[in-house]
Amino acid sequence: MKQMNTDEAIDKTSLVDDRVNDELATSELPFVMTPHNVNYILPVTYNTSPNMAPFENEAADHQFTLDNMEAKFQISFKFPLMYNVFGDNGHLFVAYTNQSYWQVYNKEISSPFRETNHEPEIFMMFSNDGQIGLLRHSFWGIGFAHQSNGKSGDLSRSWNRLYATSIFDSGPFALATKLWWRIPEDEKETPSSPKGDDNPDIIDYMGNLELTGIYGIDEHRFTMMLRNNLSNPNYGAIEATWSYPIIGQLRFYTQYFNGYGESLIDYNTHNQRIGIGVSINDIL
Repeated sequence: MKQMNTDEAIDKTSLVDDRVNDELATSELPFVMTPHNVNYILPVTYNTSPNMAPFENEAADHQFTLDNMEAKFQISFKFPLMYNVFGDNGHLFVAYTNQSYWQVYNKEISSPFRETNHEPEIFMMFSNDGQIGLLRHSFWGIGFAHQSNGKSGDLSRSWNRLYATSIFDSGPFALATKLWWRIPEDEKETPSSPKGDDNPDIIDYMGNLELTGIYGIDEHRFTMMLRNNLSNPNYGAIEATWSYPIIGQLRFYTQYFNGYGESLIDYNTHNQRIGIGVSINDIL
């Protein structure tokens, strides 16, 4: 299997190269699962205004409200199907990300999982060695992603998209860009029909563009994600994180989110959340 970047081209200070080398070293080990996005658990998060709108009917019947405090966690991994599909380039992966929101402190309603989003993907990454200003254009890729919350009726949310991504880096800094196109779905014949588009306006809030910057200082990792619809009315989101190793592979992990689309059930609702917990990896 050819390494994605030749040894001569490896910059020892590059966070991107460090992650590539770590993945290549463990990709064929039978008891090792390669992280895709960050794997974390935030036992304590605070949302300034939980979105009650999807649960109004149920709340009226059972007289409950959502707690501002809840737990949030994410499990994300990928598996390489094939390296060097096109001669000495083109690396094919499948991936899965699960993100869950747990009303663990809400004993009045038996601490339910408020929302769980499932996102399987298949994508191909290409090694690159271009230069744009001070940044190396290290990878680009294309992929398909399906995301849904696995619910039915009025609570069902889902969408499919094709995306293109590029990764740029320079030593301790990296920038990932992601552009997508939503695959159209048929309209519902009636609002209660199980078939058809559950969320036809999701692009208005989720947009078509996402930028993620990563910066490393010693063992500290700082990230910032920006997403926007680039239209009027303007909707977007920002997510900032900081992590630092505390023991072994375990990292102290903090996250702040402000905007639209934190989860599928909240895609059209403005959320502001801060959480603290631990992760077993960071993006880089």
